[in-house]
Amino acid sequence: MKNKPILFIVIGLLIGSSALADKPAYKIFDAKGKKASYKELVKDAGESQVVFFGELHDNPICHWLELELTKDLFVIKENKLVLAAEMFERDNQLLLDEYTGKFIRKKDFEKEAKLWPNYTTDYAPLVDFAAEHNLKFVASNIPRRYAALVNLKGFEGLDSINAYQRALIAPLPIKYDSTMNCYKAMKEMFSGSGAMHQTMFIAEAQAMKDATMGYFLYKNLEEGGTILHYNGAYHSENYEGTVWYLRDFARKFPFDTRIVTITCVEQDNIDDLSEENLGKADYIICIPSSMTKTR
Repeated sequence: MKNKPILFIVIGLLIGSSALADKPAYKIFDAKGKKASYKELVKDAGESQVVFFGELHDNPICHWLELELTKDLFVIKENKLVLAAEMFERDNQLLLDEYTGKFIRKKDFEKEAKLWPNYTTDYAPLVDFAAEHNLKFVASNIPRRYAALVNLKGFEGLDSINAYQRALIAPLPIKYDSTMNCYKAMKEMFSGSGAMHQTMFIAEAQAMKDATMGYFLYKNLEEGGTILHYNGAYHSENYEGTVWYLRDFARKFPFDTRIVTITCVEQDNIDDLSEENLGKADYIICIPSSMTKTR
């Protein structure tokens, strides 16, 4: 009985030690759920022609790692590195070129460009890095007004646009596989919506975005170079969406196009990758669900 207080102290220390265990901000796994290192990810990315970084738009760890990967790939590829992003639409390409080419001031670029609400904290560091190192930055996404047109009228809604407008999107007609899981799931998600008349062609609009991003990545492919594309995880998960379109366009190239995909997921426990997240990408960055959000 004399040792009882000591026992309680030991148990208390063990519990306290467990509660104060290291709290990593993320862990990296491969497609099969085996733990991988950031060093392995960078090496693999540097040996590919296109790297898809599938982010969670409001997650600060995703944005920090995007910038870190950009810096580390630049060390490997130097001026053979091209940056590209879903967050910029094709009609902003001229502004991006003028800013990264130091032709216009930062404040003028930010005043005139269509920027996401979290641009200053999350995407400006990437664009500024391109400007600092004279790297090309590709605006890969379809102008949202054309995606909205497809959402309302289907692909036929684009029949009336002129040649100048068509230059801002993937060549028409695009291939569209309605059975692809990412589009099928999207249709099912909105099938019970009260605003179904406004979202009848939402999957087709998503495909138009994916096709446009895939096409302009394809247009910027260069043997020996690497394109790092920042996009929402849904556009590249399971090698569907934009990845599928890029692979289709890239068949025309005389050299093999090696693609590495990265996706970000959130889990309550990041010690192991959950079954539902297996196979989503070549590298899965697992982040605690409790992580603070950027907006």
